[in-house]
Amino acid sequence: MVHCSEKGKTQLFLLFTYTSLWWWWCTGTSINVRAAENTDSMKPGDKLNAISKLCSKQHSYCMSFDHDPDRENLTYLSIFGEGRDTWLVWIANRNQPADKNSAVLSLDYSGVLKIESKIGEPIILYSSPQPFNNSTIVATLLDTGNFVLKDIQKNIVLWQSFDHPTDSLLPRMKLGVNHKTGQNWSLLSRISDTIHAPGPFRLELGTQHKRIGHQNEEYFSYTTQNEDSLTVWTLLETGQLIDREASDHIGRADMCYGYNTNDGCQKWGDAEIPTCRNPGDKFDSKIVYPNEKIEYHILNSSYGISDCQDMCWRNCSCFGFGNLYSNGTGCVILVSTEGLNIAGSGDYKYYILVKNNTDHKEIKLILICVGIGTFLLIIGLSILFQALRKRKYLLQERKRIRTQIEIQDLEGSRQYSDGDDLEGDLSNADDLKVFSYSSILVATNGFSSENKLGQGGFGPVFKGILPSGQEVAVKKLSKTSGQGMIEFRNELTLICKLQHTNLVQLIGHCIHERERMLIYEYMPNRSLDFFLFEDSTRRKLLDWNKRFSIIEGIAQGLLYLHKYSRLRIIHRDLKASNILLDENMNPKISDFGVARMFTKQETEANTNRIVGTYGYMSPEYAMEGVFSTKSDVYSFGVLLLEIINGKKNNSFYSEDRPLNLVGHAWELWKEGVVLELVDPLLNESFSEDEVLRCVHAGLLCVEENADDRPTMCNVISMLTNKIKVDVFEEDTYGEEVGADSTYENPHSHV
Repeated sequence: MVHCSEKGKTQLFLLFTYTSLWWWWCTGTSINVRAAENTDSMKPGDKLNAISKLCSKQHSYCMSFDHDPDRENLTYLSIFGEGRDTWLVWIANRNQPADKNSAVLSLDYSGVLKIESKIGEPIILYSSPQPFNNSTIVATLLDTGNFVLKDIQKNIVLWQSFDHPTDSLLPRMKLGVNHKTGQNWSLLSRISDTIHAPGPFRLELGTQHKRIGHQNEEYFSYTTQNEDSLTVWTLLETGQLIDREASDHIGRADMCYGYNTNDGCQKWGDAEIPTCRNPGDKFDSKIVYPNEKIEYHILNSSYGISDCQDMCWRNCSCFGFGNLYSNGTGCVILVSTEGLNIAGSGDYKYYILVKNNTDHKEIKLILICVGIGTFLLIIGLSILFQALRKRKYLLQERKRIRTQIEIQDLEGSRQYSDGDDLEGDLSNADDLKVFSYSSILVATNGFSSENKLGQGGFGPVFKGILPSGQEVAVKKLSKTSGQGMIEFRNELTLICKLQHTNLVQLIGHCIHERERMLIYEYMPNRSLDFFLFEDSTRRKLLDWNKRFSIIEGIAQGLLYLHKYSRLRIIHRDLKASNILLDENMNPKISDFGVARMFTKQETEANTNRIVGTYGYMSPEYAMEGVFSTKSDVYSFGVLLLEIINGKKNNSFYSEDRPLNLVGHAWELWKEGVVLELVDPLLNESFSEDEVLRCVHAGLLCVEENADDRPTMCNVISMLTNKIKVDVFEEDTYGEEVGADSTYENPHSHV
């Protein structure tokens, strides 16, 4: 009986233990779920998924993952105002929607606030630059609509959604700029009502006024008298700035058309009205059913309603427009009033042109004046007519010849297969990214002047910051550039195949209508000419050790192009402005727009289209169009002498007679005083042996006869082998240079 009692107690104890564990697990789980649904804050380790949300204390605003109206499987992390209507006021990932089933907002124990899903890279909203006590970090959705990440112990705001507005402005949000941090607060409209990606309109603080004092911030904001009211200003895809609470517009860029000043519009300085339009003409929304014969479609999903309006306004045959797709993109252009049916009901709107009712007498008087003026001009114009026709013919003929030369040059380069498109050329470039135009706009702050790094022959270069935080340089082809699609395509398909520490890295490209852009790794120290030629203070930063290291790096990059890449590459435009410098002043060769690709069996080629920069061109290339690896060797020699001397080749003059830098260097060599060539700013703090070897190598590189010039392999041997150079002997340069050789003077006809 005692044994039975012991067994019963044991079973009763186990049953109680299992029941307690089950109850603890269920209640603990339910408590976590309720906490996730009813809290306004996140602490380290917390996550917000697609079935939960954060709401501010008074439930003025809530944050959750909202689905994409056009694609149910995608979602956006959004903040909504809980007023009479559910108003979307902020989106965290408008450029990169997440997967609905796996999207998570998390605050981890390292202080990283990020959005993750099974598609795309993680979106980092905040990452701490240094370790901190994560137990004091909390992310809270406030009743102002601001989502704030804060260190509550130090009372410091680490990140907040108000610093990253989308298309809506809430009370106490800022429009303006922080001059200390570079932070810019502006609104960007959507493409359409259902597409959240940035559209064509931006609202920002005007910059025509002068700064007063030493203010760190200049901004505009507004407040409301009734703190309980949900007031939101939103920049619509049409260009209207509206107050949602009052259901009224604050400003209307959609009515400006560039020249009228009604409804708060500011007149553009040189804007001209199309001849077929009047300042009072406008578009009214109507329900219409157009005949299919009087419309045409533009199948472009990046066009919003404002783009359609602009196209219609500039097309004198257009009397109305509408969206092609139900999501508010694409354009339908109405080009005739014949058969137009304006109905009183329906669910699809068109915008129909309404003409201004100007007084007919005034119009008649204007037409008479214009007619008289036109008649007086006819005599003069008739005299010029034949001359203009002839000039137009000559321009067309010149353009035709240039196009023919470009095609012949392109075919001769053996770089492309007939009929291949750009995507075909890039089929093997797995690591080359294709960027959307909207992402480049955001990265460069709309190609703002503050982000501009410089201007080259290709076009302007802008600094950009990708969503991942990576800094890049965006090289944008100018519409007025002498370079065109051939150079763009050449650089894009060629440089993506090259990998070397002394060659600039191409990250990707962007093609948008007629816009063409290349995206490179960012070089914080800009280009060599920026230090070498533009300012003596910056030139002092280039001591001899840095200059010699730059010379060696350029030589190694050229050797790779000429010998070790899969195909032999001739750069054809090697110069100081095409040598970029990274944060450690290491050189990287850039700008391969006019480069040519050879097979290993080819040694030289000929072209009728001379490209490059005079002063760096070899004689045989400038005079006859013949180029080879020795053409690059010549350019390297000129560049090497410029680095030693600190002056441009074509800007140097002697006291007796004008000479370029190459001629002056040879005269000093013959006189045995070649050290006078060294930049005076070096203050004699240089290695004489290294300078002599560099000058000797440079003069050999600029030999008039291409066969007398060394290869880049020979040049590197000369630069790196510490061998005494006799500056007074005169002899010829041998074909190969050994480690124990003594380098002699180059030919006297340099």
